[in-house]
Amino acid sequence: MKKLLFFIFLLMNQLFFGQDIYLNDFDNPITTTIASVDKTEYDSYSKRNSTAINNEEFTSLILKNRLEELNSKTPFNVPYNATVERFIRLYLKTKKDDFSNLMDRANYYFPIFEEALDKYNIPMEIKYLAVVESALKPTARSRAGAKGLWQFMYHTGKEYGLKINSYIDERTDPIKATEAACKYLKKLYDRFGDWDLALAAYNAGPGNVSKAIRRSGGKRNYWNIRQYLPAETRGYVPAFYTTLYLFEYGASHQIYPKNVRISYFDTDTIHIKQRLTFTQIEKRVGINNELLTSLNPQYKLGIIPFNENSHHVLTLPQNLIAKFISNYSTLDAEIEATEKPTYITAAIENSYIVLEKDNLPKIARKFGISIYQLKKWNGLQTDFLIEGQRLVITEATAEIIKKNNSPKNTTATIIQTSKPLTYKSYTVKKGESLFLISKKLSQVSITQLRNWNNLWGVSYVKPGTVLKILTKTE
Repeated sequence: MKKLLFFIFLLMNQLFFGQDIYLNDFDNPITTTIASVDKTEYDSYSKRNSTAINNEEFTSLILKNRLEELNSKTPFNVPYNATVERFIRLYLKTKKDDFSNLMDRANYYFPIFEEALDKYNIPMEIKYLAVVESALKPTARSRAGAKGLWQFMYHTGKEYGLKINSYIDERTDPIKATEAACKYLKKLYDRFGDWDLALAAYNAGPGNVSKAIRRSGGKRNYWNIRQYLPAETRGYVPAFYTTLYLFEYGASHQIYPKNVRISYFDTDTIHIKQRLTFTQIEKRVGINNELLTSLNPQYKLGIIPFNENSHHVLTLPQNLIAKFISNYSTLDAEIEATEKPTYITAAIENSYIVLEKDNLPKIARKFGISIYQLKKWNGLQTDFLIEGQRLVITEATAEIIKKNNSPKNTTATIIQTSKPLTYKSYTVKKGESLFLISKKLSQVSITQLRNWNNLWGVSYVKPGTVLKILTKTE
């Protein structure tokens, strides 16, 4: 009779909890981050004498009471069922050291998460989702290409405002990626109205959750639609609740942080307005590369790029901030001393646009300079030119020319070359065009008028405009 009742219990358990007895429950993100429960471990655990389990100090009743207590303190529906209990017991059996290491990392990352979650009015327990996603490793990367603490795919990251380029990947930036994750999770919760379904959608995508709801006949409880979700997602929410329990009740199982290296509150940030390499920072501040990289994982190449339209942040231990600031001028001088290209940057003020039949000798004669100078100022290695190309025709930079020709100067300074160029002025009269003016002036073409006065793309010259006319033309 006892054997019959035991068989009926197993059968009912299988019908209620779906595929609970199969290993595919553990085919989820936690298997590649926190822990992997392989078949050997599972078989070994399953074969343990059930009497020994019942005699353990940690009983199912204690677990049930603790989960009910967690449920009363959170907007999540923290369940007690066979699936969650099995996850918890397996992790306690095989992965206690992994959770100790996770608590070390949580000491740094959880304050970042909690600040953002509070800002978006999202339950604080969502911070444990990053543990499931990435084991709190900011540079974690999945086989599918998801990256960072919150495992954003490329397109999802871009959709939520994360910058991804050759220098920077903000999916690995703890602060910015957390901000993006909050926005995404809030959107998922607003869509499904349930945090379990929002978690499932974060893993499988909202489309798969909606499909599972339809296949279940319209049910909207995660445990009722679980069998219709992808295999990975069937273990995802149980893994989340396992992580929640082990962090909240870790001390009861002798799980503690082992080697807390640095707290988030022991760091500070500085806005950087120049290009800096990690090597330069290490040299001036005395921080080791491993710590510098872990505090600034968003810089893919160990370089903080410079961009006038945006600023970048450097995170350092607080005790090194003053040292960095005091050495900032040295860093600045070091960067200024870096070898620069010898060619001059072309701008409207100091350049000429190549025409169809132009060549280097012709341009050199036109502006009274040598071919050598033309090549040097433009970094040219060949004589080949192409129509529309802009060439520098003076040693003076655009900034110097602008300054010399500003209204503050009583006498306008003309572009300086190896042979000074002299111009005369011509004031445009009413009804005149560049064509008519070129006919009036001896040996002056429309093209020359445009070149001398930077009038390319201008079809109409207003009366009263003062044109510069080179006194010696080709």
